[in-house]
Amino acid sequence: MAITASMVKELRDSTGAGMMDAKKALTETDGDMEAAVDWLRTKGLAKAAKKSGRTAAEGLVAVKVEGGHGVAVEVNSETDFVGKNADFQKMVSSIAGAAVTVSDLDALNAVEINGKPVSTMITDAIATIGENMSVRRMQSIDGDTVVSYVHNAAAPEMGKIGVLVAMTGGDDAFGKQIAMHIAAVNPAALSEADLDPAVIEKEKQVQMDIARESGKPDAVIEKMIVGRMQKYMAEVTLLNQAFVVNPDLTVGAAAKEAGATITGFVRLEVGEGIEVVKEDFAAEVAKAAKG
Repeated sequence: MAITASMVKELRDSTGAGMMDAKKALTETDGDMEAAVDWLRTKGLAKAAKKSGRTAAEGLVAVKVEGGHGVAVEVNSETDFVGKNADFQKMVSSIAGAAVTVSDLDALNAVEINGKPVSTMITDAIATIGENMSVRRMQSIDGDTVVSYVHNAAAPEMGKIGVLVAMTGGDDAFGKQIAMHIAAVNPAALSEADLDPAVIEKEKQVQMDIARESGKPDAVIEKMIVGRMQKYMAEVTLLNQAFVVNPDLTVGAAAKEAGATITGFVRLEVGEGIEVVKEDFAAEVAKAAKG
């Protein structure tokens, strides 16, 4: 497979590796971007592998909680200006309110608000505001108690990051602290048991390859891997992370002290995983001038 300059740039941007190292990684892995990241990590050439996709789209995430049921909905727009538009915010709030009554995104798009399906509301808003929009994601959670938090709020219950925490015991104040922690740290899962086994195995293999590069005996490598995987779990699982409010405790230990059991969480961030190709300003102006 031909390795293009854009592929090399993408890999450099995501790993911080040098140009020649990025090109070699892509060559060694036949252009497989994910495998190239792992190759660089194995060689100790990647400064950091990104934990999530690029965030480039705009819009809002809205949260709603009714009793022990909570929902978070992401509605995208092309520019940040639309997210500040009062009519757009009103529409997003009404969509989130409707989401409490349905179980998935298809049902949400079909549900009617003031006699119109949500999908039609979006189409009408596109015609009125002049930007492409979509109801991109919806996630819900249930628990004895569900607490919500919105980071960088643009209006009540909506902003750039929306978090829901389900728990038994504890109180709303503690639940809010946990939600703020999740917004800031972005854990991949509640606990090791909730992580995809394939993800765990892949990380273990990467760590083994890194350890073998050191030339140490297999018996030493096995002990190294145990420690490295424990560190990995402490980084990506909520209950094992250092609590931002009190870093001397893990989130799990803090919950125990508060008499709470965290049973699940939802975190949605605007545009997460969407990549938008940007033109340079001069090219953009030239295109506009040509009509």
